[in-house]
Amino acid sequence: MTTHSRHRAPAVAGSFYPGSGMELEHSVEHYLTQAHPDMATSRPLAMIVPHAGYIYSAPVAASAYKQLIPYADRITQVILLGPSHRVPFTGIATSSMDRFDTPLGEIPLNRKTIEQLNQLPFVTEYDSAHQQEHSLEVQLPFLQKILTRFSLVPLVIGQTSDEQVHQLLEYLWNEPDTLFLISSDLSHYLDYESARKYDFATMKAIEQLKPDRIQYEQACGRSGIAGLLLTAKNHHLKVKTLDIRNSGDTAGSKDQVVGYGSWVFTKE
Repeated sequence: MTTHSRHRAPAVAGSFYPGSGMELEHSVEHYLTQAHPDMATSRPLAMIVPHAGYIYSAPVAASAYKQLIPYADRITQVILLGPSHRVPFTGIATSSMDRFDTPLGEIPLNRKTIEQLNQLPFVTEYDSAHQQEHSLEVQLPFLQKILTRFSLVPLVIGQTSDEQVHQLLEYLWNEPDTLFLISSDLSHYLDYESARKYDFATMKAIEQLKPDRIQYEQACGRSGIAGLLLTAKNHHLKVKTLDIRNSGDTAGSKDQVVGYGSWVFTKE
């Protein structure tokens, strides 16, 4: 009896990022080359990255992804969490798929880790939450381009508490060679100066590991960020802001902007 492997097809290739493999590869390479981050002194354990269309947010995301280059063969599992933009639900959604596809190829899901997570009371297998979701998908080409070989644990966050996200991260914290990746944009549709003020406040809260200082309107992936900050505090991680800009800086007008930031977390 043959079993067919189940694939999630890309939903936003050709809109959020280039649809052709070759063009996408050049695009990711371009953003990585342009990024000038101060490199972290040790392997990133967790990162926060934005998730808009590449022309808007990829320059900011690339400053985080560049940190992974020296550790390309040492990270073999990525736990990726992003907020649900299309399907309302409660809890955190796993996927029943075996692979997630992008124009750069397929990424195997770590079914063993996923089955463990499905035991948690607030985690549900819910493919509809994943089907059209861009917050996870736009991260995949960067990971494919940099990491040598890795398996993915994709998690979409619905209505959930900071504590539940924290519990999930703690549950997986000692998995070897793992990167925790939180996908979130910052303020939405404010004018340029207001956005800068808001995003600066969010940056300070992240640097000080103070989730209670971040309101829901300050970050669409607020629950993921807050859960990570609780975990980072618990494990005495050091956080560094790599880049903070908005769409008015990258590719849009300045009257209504979306904020983007990237952060890296390492062992002190």
